[in-house]
Amino acid sequence: MSQTLEVQVWRGREDGGYQTFEVPARDNQTILDVVTHIQRELDPTLSYRFACRVGMCGSCAMTVNGKARWTCRTHVKKVAPDGKLQLQPLSNMPVIKDLVADMAEFFNKWTRAKGYFVPAEKPSTDFAMIAPDSPKRQEAEVGIECINCGICYASCDVVAWKPAYLGPAQLNRAWTLVNDERDHGQRDRARAVSGDAGCHSCHSLQACTERCPKHLDPAYSIAGLKRLTMKAALRGEL
Repeated sequence: MSQTLEVQVWRGREDGGYQTFEVPARDNQTILDVVTHIQRELDPTLSYRFACRVGMCGSCAMTVNGKARWTCRTHVKKVAPDGKLQLQPLSNMPVIKDLVADMAEFFNKWTRAKGYFVPAEKPSTDFAMIAPDSPKRQEAEVGIECINCGICYASCDVVAWKPAYLGPAQLNRAWTLVNDERDHGQRDRARAVSGDAGCHSCHSLQACTERCPKHLDPAYSIAGLKRLTMKAALRGEL
């Protein structure tokens, strides 16, 4: 690599454009390091999100050379060996400013997918004993580590084609709750994920699984929901 990086950064809202910066190239440099350098040393008006810097919060996600990635754990040398970077906000979301995407609809869809725990009307006074090796617990464990970064949602072609589609992160969360034996919202959740904007709209292109920085498999979860809702329909429950 050269001693400097050529970095094109999206500025403004949807009708904005790219601004080019020259940034020093350093060993073990992450994309977030590059953005932070620009904001601190070259242009303090640059807007972007970050928090933990260690791959736990997901807030630093953006589009890097055409692909949605988390930026705190993505090294420049792995994605830009030629020293050229193009940075944009996440796709499939409105742009607030510069590298900041508006995730309001992302989280609204989380609610529409019933991605929240529903307790019993009269919960037991004792702890629910769920064996760690039980089949349902194992199914829930597959997708439970989602950090809400929005990378799968930004990478989903179906969301781009069909904005009403709930999205892979939302359906993955629904799948974890479907397999939670303590949850009492299963029928409403099955209805929510089986509609026109639900799991059956997924084309199984698996960009969500390919891009997930936590190595989860939303496509697997969505396939599980397809089986679940098909059986519910045959039983007349939808």
